Amino acid sequence: MVALFALPFYVVVSIAFGTVDPVFQSPLPVYEPWFWTKTYLLGEWHFIIGEFRVVEVRTIVYVVLASAVCLVIAYAVAYYVARFGGKRKGLFLTLLIAPFFISYLMRMLSWVELLQPNGYVNSVLTFLHITPHPINWLAGVPFTVVLGLVYGYIPYMILPLYGFLDRIDQSQVEAGRDLGANPFWTFVRVTLPLSKPAILASLVIVTLPMFGDYYTNNLLSGSPKTTMFGNLLDNSMEATGQGPEAAILVLFLVVFLMIPMLYYMRQTAKAQRHQ
Repeated sequence: MVALFALPFYVVVSIAFGTVDPVFQSPLPVYEPWFWTKTYLLGEWHFIIGEFRVVEVRTIVYVVLASAVCLVIAYAVAYYVARFGGKRKGLFLTLLIAPFFISYLMRMLSWVELLQPNGYVNSVLTFLHITPHPINWLAGVPFTVVLGLVYGYIPYMILPLYGFLDRIDQSQVEAGRDLGANPFWTFVRVTLPLSKPAILASLVIVTLPMFGDYYTNNLLSGSPKTTMFGNLLDNSMEATGQGPEAAILVLFLVVFLMIPMLYYMRQTAKAQRHQ
C-alpha cells in the first residue's frame, strides 16, 4: 500500500501544491508541506464550481445511466449462468472472460466502425425504416458514450455477481418457496437481499473507473457536447504547463469518489456484523 498507493498519491499532492518549471513548463513537485502554494488550487476551484459544473453534472448522469444498465444486464446474465448454466457453466464463463483477452482499444474501435454513417447499425436502421437517413452516432451523441461505457465495463460487473450468486445456499431459496412465495417474490425477498453485497461491490468496481474514463468519450464522440471529467484531466495532462491543475483535478475526483467508497465500506462492515 505504501509503495503502490501512498507514495504515488503524495507525489500527486506535491504536484498539486507545487509549481511549474519556468523554462520547460513541466510540473515541479514540492515535497515539503511548509513550502506548498495554494495558487493553482484557488484558480482551479473557481473552474470546479463554475465553468466545469456542467461537465461534472454530465459525468454523473452518464455514469449513473451506464451503471444502471450494466447492473440490469449483468445481474440477469450472472443469475442465468449461476442458476441455469448447468453443464454449460464452463462455456458461459469462458465467453464472459473472453473480452478480457481483447484490447479495450480494439473493442472500442469495433464500435466506431459499426456506428459510422455507412456502418452496419445505420444500414440496419435504414433498411427497417426506423430512421429515414443515417445517423451520425459519432458526432457528440450522449447515447453513444453511455453505450460505450456499458460495453466497456459490463464484464467487470458480471463476474463478481456470478461468483456471489453461485455461492448462495439453495436451501434458503427453497425455504422461501416452502413458505408460499412464488418464484418472483422468492427472488425479491430472498435472492436479491442476499446478493446486495455483490451488487455494491460490482457497482464500486465499475463506477469508480467510469468517472475517470476519457478514452471511451474520445473514441466514440470527441465532441465538447459530451465532455466528461476524465476528459478535463486528459486535456490538462496534455496541455503545457498545466501539471498542477491536472493534479488538483485528480484530488477533487478522489475526494468525490470517497463518498461512495465510504458508503460501501460502511455497508460491508454492517453486513459482517450481522453474520
